[in-house]
Amino acid sequence: MADIKFEVKETIGVLSESAKGWTKELNLVSWNDKAPKYDLREWSPDHTKMGKGVTITIDELKKLRDVLNSIALE
Repeated sequence: MADIKFEVKETIGVLSESAKGWTKELNLVSWNDKAPKYDLREWSPDHTKMGKGVTITIDELKKLRDVLNSIALE
């Protein structure tokens, strides 16, 4: 499998931390030198390893925000 190049351009926020020290984060990440996209996934403490995640565009992020704002949370 080919190496994946990435650069965390901006950390938007940390949502949680696991017992092993990994954090679930929303970041702006450039993958393989392409334009940065919003990315939600777990990262190791030094950001050298990552779990599976979701990468979305700004338009998808806006739609997600609207969907989340429409949910009645208890």
